[in-house]
Amino acid sequence: MTRTVPSKGQPVSSQVSDADIAEAVRALHTDGVVGRKGAFSREWVQTLGEDVMAAFTEARSRPHGAVGRGPNRWYVEIHPQALRGFVELASHPWVQAVSEAVLGPDYRIVEVGFDIPFPGAMNQPWHRDFPSPPQTRDERRLTSLAFNVTTVDTTEDMGPFEIALGTQFDDSPDFEHGMFPPKSYYPRYEERAVRKYPQVGDISARSALTIHRGTTNHSDKLRPVLVLGVDGPEANNAEHHDLAVTKDYWQTLPEAIRRRLNCPIVDELVPITQKHTIEGLVMGEA
Repeated sequence: MTRTVPSKGQPVSSQVSDADIAEAVRALHTDGVVGRKGAFSREWVQTLGEDVMAAFTEARSRPHGAVGRGPNRWYVEIHPQALRGFVELASHPWVQAVSEAVLGPDYRIVEVGFDIPFPGAMNQPWHRDFPSPPQTRDERRLTSLAFNVTTVDTTEDMGPFEIALGTQFDDSPDFEHGMFPPKSYYPRYEERAVRKYPQVGDISARSALTIHRGTTNHSDKLRPVLVLGVDGPEANNAEHHDLAVTKDYWQTLPEAIRRRLNCPIVDELVPITQKHTIEGLVMGEA
């Protein structure tokens, strides 16, 4: 499904100071995650939630449209124009400023997707989203970021996201596939673990290398979370994603967004077959 009509609502927290950005950069290099309260209006997020659920319904109607990230937990990658608010998200001053400060002026958008833990979703094993690149492992530099936007107010019983602060630079040959630490490491992550309870309108940025997990959803509610993935020039995460836009949609985009989208421009979109599978998450925590 393609949605190209203008979004409802505008960013409400658009003033970003040098101090804001300095604090975000500090937090990303120390904790591995940082948040921005009230970045968007509730009306804007309501539209986002509608588009996410429409995309999920479409994805589940075809083979390989959604990929499991554990029991009752799904990930779907979408094309940018499936979101009426894509431009507002990608051009939000905080998103742009944090991306540029951490990744440099030539950062690019490589992923648009969402994760939905349903009722009954279980604890995931502690993990990172991909192996640590040499720039991070050897030089302690971040080369990519993931921005997350919740579409619902998060409560304790909904299986909140849990992140082990300060673990983005952890590395060991004991990590399975470079992503899954052995259970003997779990006490370190449990000691550093912080659960996040974002509310509608909030946005966060994190290094996908910071060790994290989704927790058990004890509620009867869904907890959809949008993901905007950005890479610096040295990263290659675009290889795992299939973003594209139509020619008509491309013409509507501001130039500042066009230069961030290094993706095919096509006559007609092809639904994305999910290939960013994380096999170690399929069964949940053992």
